[in-house]
Amino acid sequence: MKAIWNNQIIAESNETKIIENNHYFPPESVNKEYLKPTELHTTCPWKGVASYYSLEVDGKVNQDAAWYYPNPSALAKEIKDYVAFWNGVEVTQ
Repeated sequence: MKAIWNNQIIAESNETKIIENNHYFPPESVNKEYLKPTELHTTCPWKGVASYYSLEVDGKVNQDAAWYYPNPSALAKEIKDYVAFWNGVEVTQ
């Protein structure tokens, strides 16, 4: 699977985990040079508190387009630090 935004591969892995129709990419498969931490946090009733990144590619910014769970609940421990995408990021094979 690949996560692509602004014609750039942000993440690529054959080992994504699918939860609620979202592909979560292993942390080592993500090109962190494109990620900028943000202040946004949201809470999922069963996964816990999510933290967000904005994507920055070639001077363009996609605000809060990626999220991850640094301290997930026991039910979601398998996706600790895995990164998922939305907001215009194409996730494709």
